[in-house]
This record gives sequence, C-alpha cells and structure tokens, in this order.
Amino acid sequence: MNQATTQKKKIYSVSEITRDIRLLLEGSFQKVWIEGEVSNFILHTSGHCYFSLKDNESVLACVLFKNSAYKIRFKIENGMSLVCRGRISVYDKRGQYQLYVEEIEPKGIGSLQLAFTQLKEKLSKEGLFNEEHKLLVPYLPERIGIVTSPTGAAVRDMIHVLERRFPNMHIILYPANVQGEGAAQEIKEGIEAFNRLNNVDIIIAGRGGGSLEDLWAFNEEIVARAIFDSKIPIISAVGHEIDYTIADFVADMRAPTPSAAAEIVVHKKEDMIEEIEYLREKLKTSLINRLDMLKRHLDNIMQRYAFKQPQFLTEQYQQRLDEHTKLLSQSLTHFLEIKRQNHKAIEGKLNALSPTAILSRGYSITMTYPSGDILKDSANVKKNTRIRTKLAKGEIISKAE
Repeated sequence: MNQATTQKKKIYSVSEITRDIRLLLEGSFQKVWIEGEVSNFILHTSGHCYFSLKDNESVLACVLFKNSAYKIRFKIENGMSLVCRGRISVYDKRGQYQLYVEEIEPKGIGSLQLAFTQLKEKLSKEGLFNEEHKLLVPYLPERIGIVTSPTGAAVRDMIHVLERRFPNMHIILYPANVQGEGAAQEIKEGIEAFNRLNNVDIIIAGRGGGSLEDLWAFNEEIVARAIFDSKIPIISAVGHEIDYTIADFVADMRAPTPSAAAEIVVHKKEDMIEEIEYLREKLKTSLINRLDMLKRHLDNIMQRYAFKQPQFLTEQYQQRLDEHTKLLSQSLTHFLEIKRQNHKAIEGKLNALSPTAILSRGYSITMTYPSGDILKDSANVKKNTRIRTKLAKGEIISKAE
C-alpha cells in the first residue's frame, strides 16, 4: 500500500514549483494597481529601480526596469505614497514574488504636477529664479528671435502684433516642436543657436495654450538651464495667463500669452513718435526758460558798479597792489638784515675757534715732512728729520739738528 501511494505522489523540484507558481501568479495578476508607501528605494547603475511598497502589515518587493523608469516624470523618494500598475511574478533565483512595475502615479496628485513641484523646488534652491540673474529687456530691440512652432497660431499672433506695432521689425524664427517627444531638446537648441550666432537682441520662447501635458516641454530641466545660461534676454510666453511653467520662473520676463510677449517687446511706433515729440517740446521749453534766466542774471550783473565804472575798480586794485608790493619789499629787507646779523655772529664764533686765528697770535704748528703728522713731543723727532712749520702767514721747511 505504501509503495502504491508513493507511486502516485507528484514530487516537484524547487525550480519546477517556482515556475508553476510564477505562471499561476502571472495568469491571475497580469495588470494590477497596488497602493503603498515607498521604502528601500535603490537606483541601480544599470538604470533599473528597486524598492518596496508597504502598509501597516505587509511589504511587497517591486522592480521598475529602465525602459519604464524613463517615462516617470517625477523623482521617486522613500516615504512617498504611490499607486503602481504592473504584473505580479516570481523572481526564480530567490523564489520571491514581486511586482514588476510599468506605470506609477503619486497618490493624491498627478505625476506631472509632482514632477513640476520637485523641479521647481530644486531649481529654486540653486538660485535659477533669483532676480539678480535676470537680464534687462531692451527698450527697442533691432532684431527679435522667436523659438516656437512655425505652424502654430502663436507665431502668427506674435508676428501680426509685432508688424502692427512696429512695421518692418526684423524677426528671426527658429522653428521648433513645442509638444511631444524631443520638443524640449529642440527648444534648448533654438536658444543656444541664437546665443551662438548672437544675431538677435531678445528671444521670445513660447507657444499657445494647452493641457499640462501639452505645455510640458517648457517644464523640462534642459530648457530651464538653457534659459538661465542665455546671454540674450528671454521672454517666456507659454499658454494662457493662468498657465505657469518652469520656463516662466527662470526667464528674464514672463508674458501671460505669446501676443502679450510681442506687445511687451516693442512699443507702438506711433506712441514712440508721440513721446519723442513731447520730449522735444519739453526740451525746447526748458532751454528757452534757461536762456531767459541766464539773460536776467546777466542783466543784473551788468547793472553792478564794477561794470558801470570799471576803470575806478581797476585803479583801486592797482593802488592796493602797490601797497602790498611796498610791504613785501620792506618785509624782505628786514628779513635779510636779520639773517645778515645772524651770519656775522656765527662767523665771529667760528673765527674765535679757528686754528688760523690762534696762529695769528704768534703760535705755529709743526709737522713731519712730507707725511704731515702733527708733532707734539720733541722725543718723536730724530736728528736730520725734515719738519714743516706752519705760521700765520706762510710756512717753513727745516731740518732738526
């Protein structure tokens, strides 16, 4: 009986039972939505993401492969509440069931909105929105660059407004897709091209209205950094007045619509001509008033005594000059006399102390000859030594006996 029972048993290998469980799970849970809190998130160098979803009682391992991860707009972080769609299967090597994620939505907020908030916070911390980095928009640019779709309504509206406000304005269009795959890269390249060529005074980057998904190219980081790095002022003109994008915060100026951007970038030619006429008249009036004031001031000066009898004033100054010349001469003579007396006193003192003055009283100085050493003791003189004696007048050379 035992032998028969043994023959009826189905014995699985580990690999077989794991495979059957995997097939069972995959057949039952092909597309499921699972909600949980992210923990143990790891972004592998391969680009694959590994994390867990947990609630108060259980933990589920999850895998997000690279080909699905690049579609996720926001950054996954530990503690984030997510709703993930995928299939349940088994990782054969460990015999562990896990969720293979294909789509992720943050709980309570759309993924694009979360991505917008995360990028806005990141760039704000880096200072890309700070006012000190923003360039001044020129009052009257000669050349205007536009980065937008060449077929959209936005470019037609902008060109129409520009030509209406200031005919013959020089406009250069860089055609770029503003929606869909690769749009952000084309917008970035358009901004960089204008900067590289340096052929415009200002850039308008924008498009017409649409959903958050439609406007998303202007929320991409590469576009934000291209705007920040631009050496040419940029006006962001994306969507409608209620639409805000990352480009709006980084740009040097935000326009609520593309048409408004065209109105901002150039003034009406008629208004400018009127303003010039007004300033010209104001300048003319100011000059006339200034000339009148100066004329009155000159008339007042001409009525003064110096201008009525200029020779009298000259004679007074000539007399005063003579007086000062006389005082100066007297002061100089007195000064020189004092210095002369001082010089004589010093000269007398020097003469009293001079060796020459002593010689004049009958003294003399005896020296060896020709060396000129002063002799103070006769013991230092040998017989036949030649000596030199200096007198008050002249000198004697002799030989000691």
